[in-house]
Amino acid sequence: MLKMAVLLSGSGRTLDNFHERIQAGTLQAEIQVVISNVGNALGLTKAEKYGYPAFHGSDNEAINKIIADYSVDIVCLAGYLKLYEPPPNLRKGVINIHPALIPSFCGEGFYGHHVHEAVLAKGCTVSGCTVHFANEQYDDGPIILQKCVALGYDEDVDSVASKVFDIECEAFPEAINLVNEKGIEFFWERVAS
Repeated sequence: MLKMAVLLSGSGRTLDNFHERIQAGTLQAEIQVVISNVGNALGLTKAEKYGYPAFHGSDNEAINKIIADYSVDIVCLAGYLKLYEPPPNLRKGVINIHPALIPSFCGEGFYGHHVHEAVLAKGCTVSGCTVHFANEQYDDGPIILQKCVALGYDEDVDSVASKVFDIECEAFPEAINLVNEKGIEFFWERVAS
């Protein structure tokens, strides 16, 4: 079972999903600590309500200092909106979810509604999400899992966002379970460097 730190910047919807699935026994992980770069993030309040240690860390140095006090196998970026630089021992253990099918609609500036606007502007008939290991570049690193959703011709940004978030709620826990099963190195070794 993987021990994880959860980094977030906002409402903690992904934290809700993780917590519910851990309680149900369908996510093979334990949340050790929740950290936000935003001091008043709703996600921190939720973490405290769930009984997880919850902290504000304004930058990478502060976050890594907090993580050092916990036994952590992976760091999950759950709506964390900054580029995270982990300590050396977790360099390959940072997992992110992106609301599009990488390598499309990704990179710096592509987050949240910006992604869905770009998808609609191209007239895409599918979108989805990608769970991947993170590295020092936005939306780069080995892909763990992707899931796809069909888009109708009458979609708007909110309807695409809703469909993609629904599939994210399945994909992120499924990807963590895959990492628990196969190990971190499996995913780094299966891609060209």
